[in-house]
Amino acid sequence: MTWLRLVRGELRKLTTTKLPWGFLAVLVVIAGINAAVVMFGTDMDGSKRFIATATDQQSLMAFAFNAMIGTALFGAIAVAREYGHNTVVPMFLMSPRRPRAVLAQLTAVLLGGGVLGFAGQALIIAGVAAALPSTQYGFMVAAGNVTQLLAASTLAGALGAVLGAGLGAIIRNLGGAVTAVVLVLFILPPLIVQLFNNAASWIPPTLGAVISGVSTDVNLWAALAVLLAWGLVPAALGLLAVQQRDVV
Repeated sequence: MTWLRLVRGELRKLTTTKLPWGFLAVLVVIAGINAAVVMFGTDMDGSKRFIATATDQQSLMAFAFNAMIGTALFGAIAVAREYGHNTVVPMFLMSPRRPRAVLAQLTAVLLGGGVLGFAGQALIIAGVAAALPSTQYGFMVAAGNVTQLLAASTLAGALGAVLGAGLGAIIRNLGGAVTAVVLVLFILPPLIVQLFNNAASWIPPTLGAVISGVSTDVNLWAALAVLLAWGLVPAALGLLAVQQRDVV
């Protein structure tokens, strides 16, 4: 079986389950919350200065790090449950060369994560834009910055998905994989910052803000390279783990 057919098969597995639709429903809720914040939220003095400038609006809508968290859970669940239900066995029977099969699985999850990241950002932008007419402010974010937001969330979503998929392949237990995502993206970054003084610029929340155009803590290209490492290193470890042990 060709690698592209393997990828199509993995995509069919993802799109014929309720998993991506559940995550999409969560994204709709998040977009609604953002719209509600614009309509009803105020600063301490009762004003709406948090949406008073284009920079403020862009910062409010930036979704890259949240996209990474959500799709990391998506990737972890998608892969770990395959081992839990032994549905991974047919994949390896169709392609005994494990690296090809795992790369096809990772590619499908990456594409799914990218779509979810893009959809989440687009929904948030639409929600904020729809809510702004209820305030004294209009939509101020330039088209180029909107494009950057969409690109950043798409990339972060794709990388989050392969990060989660790698952890799912390593742990092969649904609860353990989800816990690992929480450890890697929620608990590990603050610990790294505590241990290394200059590490705050290189953790996913900061990197997501940089590629979204709402922070200049580090150079954009450096931020992209380090964010790639956050996603691809766990994926590579997952690939190695699958090669080194029994399927079940």
